[in-house]
Amino acid sequence: MISWLFACTQEKKSNPNDWPVNLGDKASSQFSALNQINTGNVTQLQPAWTFSSGDASPDNRSQIQCNPIIIDGVMYASSPKLKVFALDAVTGEQKWIFDPSYDGPGWLNNNRGVTYWEDGDDQRILFTAGPNLIALDAKTGKPVPSFGENGMASLKAGLDIESEEIYVVSTSPGVIYQDLLILGSRVSENSDAAPGHVRAFNVKTGEVAWTFHTIPQPGEFGYETWPEDAWQKIGGANSWAGMTLDEERGMVFVPTGSASFDFWGGNRLGENLFANCLLALNAATGERIWHFQTVHHDLWDRDLPCPPNLVTIEKDGKKIDAVSQATKSGLLFVFDRETGEPIFPIEERAVQSSDLKGEKAWATQPFPTKPAPFARQKFTEEDINTLFPQYVDSIKGVLANTRTGEQFIPPSMQGSMIFPGFDGGAEWGGQAFDASSGMLYVNANEMPWILTMVEIEEQEMSSGLLADAGKTVYQMNCSACHGQDLQGDVTGTYPALTGLSERLEKPQVMQIVNNGKGFMPGFPQIDAKEKEALMAFLYNENTKLDLEDAHEFGKESNEGKVPYTHTGYNRFVLPEGYPAVKPPWGTLSAIDLNKGEIAWQVPLGEFEELTAQGIPQTGTENYGGPIVTSGGLIFIAASKDEYFRAFDKATGKELWKYKLPAGGYATPSTYMVDGKQYVVIACGGGKMGTKSGDSYVAFALPD
Repeated sequence: MISWLFACTQEKKSNPNDWPVNLGDKASSQFSALNQINTGNVTQLQPAWTFSSGDASPDNRSQIQCNPIIIDGVMYASSPKLKVFALDAVTGEQKWIFDPSYDGPGWLNNNRGVTYWEDGDDQRILFTAGPNLIALDAKTGKPVPSFGENGMASLKAGLDIESEEIYVVSTSPGVIYQDLLILGSRVSENSDAAPGHVRAFNVKTGEVAWTFHTIPQPGEFGYETWPEDAWQKIGGANSWAGMTLDEERGMVFVPTGSASFDFWGGNRLGENLFANCLLALNAATGERIWHFQTVHHDLWDRDLPCPPNLVTIEKDGKKIDAVSQATKSGLLFVFDRETGEPIFPIEERAVQSSDLKGEKAWATQPFPTKPAPFARQKFTEEDINTLFPQYVDSIKGVLANTRTGEQFIPPSMQGSMIFPGFDGGAEWGGQAFDASSGMLYVNANEMPWILTMVEIEEQEMSSGLLADAGKTVYQMNCSACHGQDLQGDVTGTYPALTGLSERLEKPQVMQIVNNGKGFMPGFPQIDAKEKEALMAFLYNENTKLDLEDAHEFGKESNEGKVPYTHTGYNRFVLPEGYPAVKPPWGTLSAIDLNKGEIAWQVPLGEFEELTAQGIPQTGTENYGGPIVTSGGLIFIAASKDEYFRAFDKATGKELWKYKLPAGGYATPSTYMVDGKQYVVIACGGGKMGTKSGDSYVAFALPD
């Protein structure tokens, strides 16, 4: 048994009527003991107020993924453009709003919430915008002058990188331990990625208090699982999904993602600790206590997508404090919280080898024996969508020419099926845990995606054209999102770049490449000559290369880069947009953690046009998570049909739904003020081709 030195915290004592922390509490339980709204009256639920920030993207490319926090009747949240505001939680009336007004490199319009800290009268809201960590006075919304430089600290601090031209942001709020904000980051997923160090920032000063190297440096545990110089050249292994804190034990649980480049690891051969790990760290010092790696030498972008849940379960007549971690593959791992020992056995099973040059896939991958996967694990002919018989033969043809039928099929030039998809299984909305029953509630996607690798060939420069060199730059940096043929992706998230000259002037495009826009990060790290070549390629210019030897173009900046790119993140869908696999396409499951069994599973979401034809509810892709309450309810939006729903937590029966002004691709919150319970959801839309919104809608029972 580990002994812990308990230390008092400067934080506000929890009020059961509040929702004081992202996802409800530091255990990420997504649970509320409130029960005024319950299974008997939820059908009466109606909008209580709506707040609109007015800054949704007119081209439907903005989102709100924020889970708002509510403290003492005040709601703190963020807008599509990352303005942070305080509202009266009863009326929705704005108290203050802060606009970070950042539009430089590394800007990303994506934020899952803010963090609250207080010490007496010093009350702060901490959040990130671009590469900056910002501290605001919670009462006024003004920057705290003593924090960093006039209220702002750099997310690039403590990364052991000299260059400022790196992409580092943080899309999920950190967790507070005493006077520390423990924070992860989002970095590039290509060969230019910054390291994904986990850092603790001093809440009062903004200075880095400790750093944990997720890619170990010489002398550190795990260093031998990488090539010797990997810590100097490889990036990623970052914690972007958020983390969970056991305050009494002083332990922070950190889920990490894959190392970069996502789909080829010939330059990082080995097991690659601590990528794809659940890490248990000493919250005061950052020292490793234990870890478990859910994917060895990741080649599939199988980041751990959500904070783990701190749970207490009963097994063999004993209460066990445990931690559960859901994955994109639809697997659930459960560990003893203090030791890291699996609660249910985990098997290492043989998986396929890779045929890409220079690659060596890890021979085995871990699979928990219990609970059973909460999402399907393979896509074969038996799983073909037969709702549209006219496409069955063509789907069979694709399957026959794609590597499919099991988990962890390495990326290939033939094409490899990623199922469940790149976005789960589980994703960033998190899971809700009800301690009274031991039930964990998880929503999941079941969308097939096809990953096809493309070898990057050095361009023959016999023509001496700058555009020929620019094609290589495009393949390396842009094609994964915008497609090999510049056609964009099917959801419209990444626009087509064909006919660019008819829509945008070259300086406008260059500014976007440098600074980023919407969901696209900036690329300040690309060499100026390469950017010039990229512009020539995008604008079909016949400019001659101004080099003595055209074959030398980009040689220095390409050194150490990977030999492959891919054709993009391609969902396998029918012409009408429905998945090629048979339903369900989105689910909500209840998992009994005491038994390690799935208690029930139901479709989440519907295509109303299919339901009208008598087709049973299919479920849809979904983004965002559930909450569970003592009123017997699960609240979740998330689905593509833009409904907010309430389910009976005992049976999975849908009890209520409400059409939102835009998709609720976030996790809701619930709270009580003056004896009245509210449930609030961010309506940001903008995913899966749906319209963008800029509102929060709160619901309550009628007076």
